This record gives sequence, C-alpha cells and structure tokens, in this order.
Amino acid sequence: MPQADVAEMFARLKALNPAPKTELEYTTPYELLVAVTLSAQATDVGVNKATRKLFPVANTPAAIAALGVDRLKPYIATIGLYNTKAVNVVAMAELLLERHDGEVPHDRAALEALPGVGRKTANVVLNTAFGDPTMAVDTHIFRVANRTGLAPGKTVRAVEDALLKAVPDEYLRDAHHWLILHGRYVCKARKPDCPHCAIRDLCRFGERTPGEPVPATA
Repeated sequence: MPQADVAEMFARLKALNPAPKTELEYTTPYELLVAVTLSAQATDVGVNKATRKLFPVANTPAAIAALGVDRLKPYIATIGLYNTKAVNVVAMAELLLERHDGEVPHDRAALEALPGVGRKTANVVLNTAFGDPTMAVDTHIFRVANRTGLAPGKTVRAVEDALLKAVPDEYLRDAHHWLILHGRYVCKARKPDCPHCAIRDLCRFGERTPGEPVPATA
C-alpha cells in the first residue's frame, strides 16, 4: 500500500474513533497485565466477565499470590485454558513481588520473563499501560495487515516489523487499537463487511463482499 494511502487510512480510522482503547476492562497496569494474560484464546467479553468477579477480591500481585492457584481457578473457570492460566497468573504475581516490588515493569525483557507473558502481551502492556509505540499483532491485525495490503507478512513478527515501518509516527500510538477494532467489527474473517468499510477504496483485498458502499460511522 502506498504511503499516501496508509496515511489516509489512519486519518479515516482516527476520524471515526479519535481515542481508541482496549475492550478489556482494567484500572491499573497490573489488572491490564492479568486481563491480557487471560485473553489468550478467549474473548475480551469472556475475560471481562471473569475479572469483574476477580478484581474486587484480588487485583494486586500480593492478593493474587495469597489467593493461590486453587482459589483463583473458580474465578476464571469460564475462560479457555484456565488451569494453565491460573498457574501462570499466580507465578507471575510471585515473580513481580520477588523481582519488581509488586510493580509491572516498564521493560520488554522483564515483561517477557514473566510466566505466561509473550511478545504480544508485552506489546499490549507497553502500549496501553505505558504509551509506548508498540504493535501487538493478534489474529485480527494479522488478517487486516495482509488483506488490505498495509503490511503483508507470513508470520506475526514479520507483520509487526512491517507495521512499525509502514504506520506514520503520528498514528503509531493508537494504531493497534484501530486495526484490532477494524478487524473485529468490519474486516471480519469469514465475511468482511466491505460495504460498511471506511477504507474500502484503499484496500487491496481481491475478494470483497458485494454490496453498494454505505457511509461508515463511528
């Protein structure tokens, strides 16, 4: 996608949603870290239902560590892979207490050293909690980046690197939120809603859903 089209794409996405944010519910960097860790292979809606019950009871590393794996499990039992996630969340809490005085580190290497935290989770926390211009590539962003021609790549890391180069600096802080929401609600996997797409004329996708263009709204 030509750079002029990339700039126009993000200008339109910003106009529709000037202040995008994650759909995960959180109030502190630690709550965000836990929510993102729980969100692997789960929906934000499902995670929010669980954390609405969990966080009033335990929302700090000390409280989660004290809760322990067995008592944590009932709160997150509706989430996929909850057994493994419970072990990771408790171990993560213990490591935060041991190495970081119970604070979420503003450092990629330190984040990725935590149990259950990979590059994507670290990118979400760095971007959403600390404002770093990172790109957390999930399935939605991977699809949108390839489908539109914005930043084609065969692997998640290749798409991440391509996006960091392609997205203009002024949009990079919020870009991953715009792309996730666009993929979740418009550029859907099975049947993209091309008629309602705000960037339809810029997109390189060759198998568009038929229908007359409809003005996009926020």
